[in-house]
Amino acid sequence: MAEVARYADIIKRVIREYAAIRPAKGDIAIETVFDDAGGHYELTYAGWDGYFHIHGSVIHVDIRDGKVWIQHDGTEGGIASELVEAGIPPDHIVLAFHHPDKRQYTSFAVA
Repeated sequence: MAEVARYADIIKRVIREYAAIRPAKGDIAIETVFDDAGGHYELTYAGWDGYFHIHGSVIHVDIRDGKVWIQHDGTEGGIASELVEAGIPPDHIVLAFHHPDKRQYTSFAVA
């Protein structure tokens, strides 16, 4: 259980770092959503860029069965390597945005 709490702290730190970066254009609200009880962590954008409405998840990470599931990663470089550098082993990270048949070709967990 302590391991899961440590993973949650790392995920929240990484998301907060990305939340500190303002989008280059538009009037965009940046929201962090941290649900420790459910194991859900998100960074979302909502607002307007001219006449275009912006709304969606930039980062979505879940903790399931002791593993970190990256559901969506809209960052330029990818957060998986940042999570590894922060101390989460690659075999505890699932790139859930890849089809299950393709995950075996990554250096991360398949499930």
